[in-house]
Amino acid sequence: MHRSMDEPVGGGAEQDPRAHPAEIPQERLLRAAGEAGEAPDRGASGALPDPSAVDPAVLGALLARHGWCLRGGAAGRYTRWTPPGPAGGPASLLVPATAAFPDSEELLAEAVAALARSAEPSARDVLVALAVPSDEVRWRREVPQGAPAAAGAAGAAGWGEAEALRAAALRVLLAGSLAVRGPAGHHGARHRRRARAALDDVLIGPAPGGRRLTAFLPVASGRAVAGRLYRALHAAREAVDYQRATGRMEAFDAAVPAGVSRELTEALIALVRGSEGARITVDWAPARGAPDDCPARPEPVDFSPGDLPALRLAGTRYRQEEPSFPVRITGAVVRMRRSGPRGPGTVRLRVLAGAEVAHVRVELDEEAYRIAGHAHLVGLPLRVEGVLESRGGFRRLTGATQVAPVQVDEAERDRLMKALQENLDWFEEACAGDEA
Repeated sequence: MHRSMDEPVGGGAEQDPRAHPAEIPQERLLRAAGEAGEAPDRGASGALPDPSAVDPAVLGALLARHGWCLRGGAAGRYTRWTPPGPAGGPASLLVPATAAFPDSEELLAEAVAALARSAEPSARDVLVALAVPSDEVRWRREVPQGAPAAAGAAGAAGWGEAEALRAAALRVLLAGSLAVRGPAGHHGARHRRRARAALDDVLIGPAPGGRRLTAFLPVASGRAVAGRLYRALHAAREAVDYQRATGRMEAFDAAVPAGVSRELTEALIALVRGSEGARITVDWAPARGAPDDCPARPEPVDFSPGDLPALRLAGTRYRQEEPSFPVRITGAVVRMRRSGPRGPGTVRLRVLAGAEVAHVRVELDEEAYRIAGHAHLVGLPLRVEGVLESRGGFRRLTGATQVAPVQVDEAERDRLMKALQENLDWFEEACAGDEA
């Protein structure tokens, strides 16, 4: 995820032909494993899983998880599996009981190849999970049956529902990743870069009809997010139940250490809004088992339209009660603005150190504004002390004092000077008093 959620993206986002889907509104979607409609013949690395590295027990567990039916087999030798559904389809897979038999690798190779050829959507999910051991997060959204007719063409309506589900799912994942950085009722712009970077290896599948979606979080890089998200979802469910039963909000305060935040409540609102309800299920990678303090077979979490008022109240509460705090920030000036040739003005800093935000706006008096302009002209960042305000998502620094340029190494200075040259026109206008 390389596009900041804090920056406007206009009418669309850059398309990635490999991703499936490549983009969603407002932010870059998690990398996906293949094209929509393409045969599921690729894993996360672009190739089929190596049959010699496939654990038969893991393959059997994944088939069972994704609804494949056990149809017998030879006891102690192999099991036979057919695709989901009453009939099961004409194809079947033979999975050896262990990898110790002489023909085990051959059977596993045939099973992997059969999954690659299968038109069953779950076959692709099984291949992805085999290629990279991953925890799975699955969303199921109950869309009203009359929605396509009311929205117009069924195809366009289905695409819109799929995009809504993907956007909401990404926000849920980002909320879980933010919670890993540390508990907070309102994260705002804090930790966004690191939280998004932690999701770079996540694979996400298609959302046919906007009803179902699966994300694969590799155990190596995403286990912390999956575990924290599971705890946060259940804590949010309990807090909503308490609020609906008593009308009191204390349970949401107690849920913050578990990972509940304004970002999570807003993601759940986006997920449920316009639907008849939504279910989120977290399943652990069979090869690794459950993380600490989590059950081996997690229960799904359901949210309904009746939960929306409690979630909205919680989001407002979190935003209002998260405190502002003093900081000392070092940042590069990237924009300056004031109403005239003299007097106070506002600068925008790209934060280099001192706060877990990408940019902040700082109101400066005339002298501090002059210092900021000179620092930018010679390619030096500023150091400034002030209060990082929770209002607006921790993007504003107030009460600025101790404004001074900071010496940096030559490489950073050259990069800052290059940025100045590329934006010299607007910078000259800002120094002259016109708004940038």
